Amino acid sequence: MGNGFQFIDIILFAMIAAFLILRLRSVLGRRDGHEGGYADPFKREASDEAGSDNVVQLPDRRDDDYDAPLNGDELGAEEVIADDALAAGVTQVRRHDPSFNMEDFLVGARVAFEMILGSYASGDRETLENLLSPEVLANFIKAIDDREAAGHTMEDTLVGIRHADIVEAFMEDEVANVTVKFVSEQVNVTRDGQGHVIDGSPNQVADVVDFWTFARDTRSGDPNWILVATRSLD
Repeated sequence: MGNGFQFIDIILFAMIAAFLILRLRSVLGRRDGHEGGYADPFKREASDEAGSDNVVQLPDRRDDDYDAPLNGDELGAEEVIADDALAAGVTQVRRHDPSFNMEDFLVGARVAFEMILGSYASGDRETLENLLSPEVLANFIKAIDDREAAGHTMEDTLVGIRHADIVEAFMEDEVANVTVKFVSEQVNVTRDGQGHVIDGSPNQVADVVDFWTFARDTRSGDPNWILVATRSLD
């Protein structure tokens, strides 16, 4: 009799263990060897690109209403814009790239901001090549080369991004341009070959305001945005 109860207990424990394993797999998922490593911060999911190669047929519009701001239903509840000039610019971008979403774009812009700052400080040219236009890349690489030739090292710690807001959007022919204002807290230090601080302070958190412009050719099947211009408020 006792052996019968033990056998039932074993069955119950086995059922509970199987249930827990199935629950864990449903929550955590399974690795299939195709997850990949580096993910571009602006790259959309494959389902957004499938079948069309990012070429979208736009409806016919009269010239006089092409720049008219989209209404609330077209923009989406989360993208109602108070600034008329910005709303008109976002309208232009959206009509060339209907998948453009301000909230998703800002998520990618924040990631790109952190990656670019870190790559510039560490001299990671390969990562910068994937995120910068040729002109901006040339300027960054020259600054890195000059720094390394002088034997200097740079420590750039991004404490946090307080605000990231789209302040401008416009089209240049078929190229969409979106400018983001970043208000961040950073610790920037440059040291000489002996490790002495020659610029900045390791104990001072500075408020930094940057304006970065990202661009993408809307005719291209490549969904990635690249940094094409930067400026800062001193």
